[in-house]
Amino acid sequence: MVERPAIAGDPRFFQRNGPFTLAAVVDAARAEAPPRRLMLTGIAPLQTAMPDQVSFLDNRKYATALDATQAGAVIVHPDMADRVPETAVAIVTREPYLAWARAAALFFPLPAVSPGVHPSAVVAPDAMIDPSAEIGPLSVIGAGAEIGPRCRIGPLAVVGDGVIMGRDCRIGAHVTISHAMIGDRVCLYPGVRVGQDGFGFAVGAEGFISVPQIGRVIIHDDVEVGSNTTIDRGSMHDTVIGAGTRIDNLVQIAHNVRIGRACVIVSQVGISGSATLEDQVMFGGQAGLVGHAHIGRGARIGAQAGVMGDVPAGAEWVGSPAQPARGFFRELATLKRMIRDYTGARRSGGDPGRGDPEKGTRSGTD
Repeated sequence: MVERPAIAGDPRFFQRNGPFTLAAVVDAARAEAPPRRLMLTGIAPLQTAMPDQVSFLDNRKYATALDATQAGAVIVHPDMADRVPETAVAIVTREPYLAWARAAALFFPLPAVSPGVHPSAVVAPDAMIDPSAEIGPLSVIGAGAEIGPRCRIGPLAVVGDGVIMGRDCRIGAHVTISHAMIGDRVCLYPGVRVGQDGFGFAVGAEGFISVPQIGRVIIHDDVEVGSNTTIDRGSMHDTVIGAGTRIDNLVQIAHNVRIGRACVIVSQVGISGSATLEDQVMFGGQAGLVGHAHIGRGARIGAQAGVMGDVPAGAEWVGSPAQPARGFFRELATLKRMIRDYTGARRSGGDPGRGDPEKGTRSGTD
């Protein structure tokens, strides 16, 4: 295979709009810039951008790349505007990354929906599909399902009986949805599983007896769920995902979990049954949460943390078992100091376990 040069927005895979005037890009970014006659054809990183492209700087770590960039325009914070080369226009905003997202979407909007039902799709006679929706190849739409305006259902996706879906939803390939009510502008990436049985069983003398899972999954507006994430339906209560929440790939959400608005849950997190996350909670990668725990509004859970109980609002917890970050790092520093002192004593020929008789100190093992 011949390796092709790296291209931001390779036309083999991405449809591009433009070119746009500088003024159009500035308006889309909701930023400010001096007036100049300039046409911009696309976006690119600082290191590779050309005079007809727009770039951005959000992390000062890459300020040296700004000095050498050939970009025609650069989105920057006001503090960095004076550092933009004379060959480029400074597009100034206090939120460079947010402005960059808006400008990038101008050049690379979501692909337009192609209304209609593919001939290979299987659609129940009583399913209600808005005429503006797109139903992809080999997908299945169950009895009584409702698909809203401008939704896109990807190939081999399954929308189960009775599922209701709002407008402008994007359902990726191989997604399965059952027992669910989904709001507007929800995006489920390929391989997502929504609404399957939760992990519930009773233990008897003859073994395990599965408990019927008779709840639903409720996904509010503007939620995105990453590839191969699973969201179990409730056992009796509903599993709920609040509006604007972002869930990464490979996350497990168990039955009866309630997640608030604008939460961020990173890859490989596991949230056990009946746990509650209030609004704006953040979970780092590979963290785990026990069942029935309550995480307060705005709390931040570090990567690989093992949370064994409730976390207060606004707290930052790390470690396993998880604890407040300040205490965790204080203990870590103490442990490192003890190891350093012990190693130093061994190298000097002393006995770190006996203490210092001149100072009257005692061994930690007394």
